[in-house]
Amino acid sequence: MSNTPDPDTAVRAYVGGHRAAFLDDLAEWLRIPSVSADPARADDVRRSAEWLAASLTATGFPVVEVWPTAGAPAVFAEWPSGDPEATTVLVYGHHDVQPAAREDGWHTDPFEPTTKDGRLYARGAADDKGQVFFHTLGVRAHLAATGRTAPAVNLKLIVEGEEESGSPHFTELIRAHADRLACDTVIVSDTGMWSEDTPTVCTGMRGLVDCQIDLYGPDQDIHSGSFGGAVPNPAAEAARLAAALHDADRRVAIPGFYDGVVELTDRERELFAELPFDEDAWLRSAHSHATLGEAGFTTLERIWARPTAEVNGIGGGYQGPGGKTIVPSYAQLKLSFRLVAGQDADRVQSAVREWAAARLPAGIRHEITFGGATRPCLTPLDHPALQSLARAMERAFGTKIRFTREGGSGPAADLQDVLGAPVLFLGISVPSDGWHAPNEKVELDLLLKGAETAAYLWGDLAEQRPV
Repeated sequence: MSNTPDPDTAVRAYVGGHRAAFLDDLAEWLRIPSVSADPARADDVRRSAEWLAASLTATGFPVVEVWPTAGAPAVFAEWPSGDPEATTVLVYGHHDVQPAAREDGWHTDPFEPTTKDGRLYARGAADDKGQVFFHTLGVRAHLAATGRTAPAVNLKLIVEGEEESGSPHFTELIRAHADRLACDTVIVSDTGMWSEDTPTVCTGMRGLVDCQIDLYGPDQDIHSGSFGGAVPNPAAEAARLAAALHDADRRVAIPGFYDGVVELTDRERELFAELPFDEDAWLRSAHSHATLGEAGFTTLERIWARPTAEVNGIGGGYQGPGGKTIVPSYAQLKLSFRLVAGQDADRVQSAVREWAAARLPAGIRHEITFGGATRPCLTPLDHPALQSLARAMERAFGTKIRFTREGGSGPAADLQDVLGAPVLFLGISVPSDGWHAPNEKVELDLLLKGAETAAYLWGDLAEQRPV
């Protein structure tokens, strides 16, 4: 009988044996207040990038570079497999964090990591430094368990410094370095799981288009008795636009809005239904008193896999105390649209422009200003790389892995579009981690499970053909 431990045992032993040193190093990184939204912290964001670059070099990456942008720097690292036929994997994360101060409600200093009851409290512990950093332990465990001197895949990392500020320069950065970032698969480790007891893999994120519609009527506010009922009222027209967004079934009523939408499959609906979803608890987290949405879909289907239109703000005319009997000269409507796979942001913007122009009467001049669009992304359930990730997580967690999507938006779609590679989500954070909130934390056992998953994943992906 061989005395050689099986690979899973070797990975777990390595991760467990290096736990203390790993957490000490992570704590050192977390002490750097890399708040990208605060110009006064620009030096700290640069220092965070430099710290990560040094750590990746110490991990063994032979190529590590700090890439400047017009804003905060990103970190690129590469570790070639040595096998000319090897799959190439790019890991994405970010090293900037949300603002945090003790007076916000933190029990401890947000930039002095504190461990208590198996949890590490600090700004960035889960979002996203902890989830970036577990890859350093994961690749070392992968090498130790396999006896390799280089990963089984060509491993690359891109860790940006502006995600918490909307990634304003990220698309430009990846386009400029598309040749260096070229890969077969993208792994995004800036996400989470359903719960500690229900580990999951996210298969997609919605995109986003938002706009502001400015409506102009009379050249000034005018007397509602002398002129009301005989001239167009921009505030009333803003309300009519808002009311016309949806039909009686709560479907978006803009012509062409659903063009190209990739519909949920029966299998995906079955998998969503398997999740232990407590709608009452979800409502409490939403601070809402009822659910409401597109007819024919469950709550999870609505927030994960259906496109939406929301009124984010509406205003115009007199807002002060008492009454002021006028026809206002101006009104404003702010809208946002969450997009799903198959929808094109440019086409949606055109549809919104045509819809608004067709509904507004003569005498109302309007202007529509769109913000930057984020594209949706989706990886099919049967994609080989997704199956590799699910198997790696099953080995680490010792249980069946289920599948989710995310209702929000992020830079993952830009990676998918620019690099032409499928995006997979490897995250171990749970809802109680409190991203962007006081007392953000990460569960230490889950953090180490993330490192184990990464260690198993590189070998599994190496056995699959590039797709």
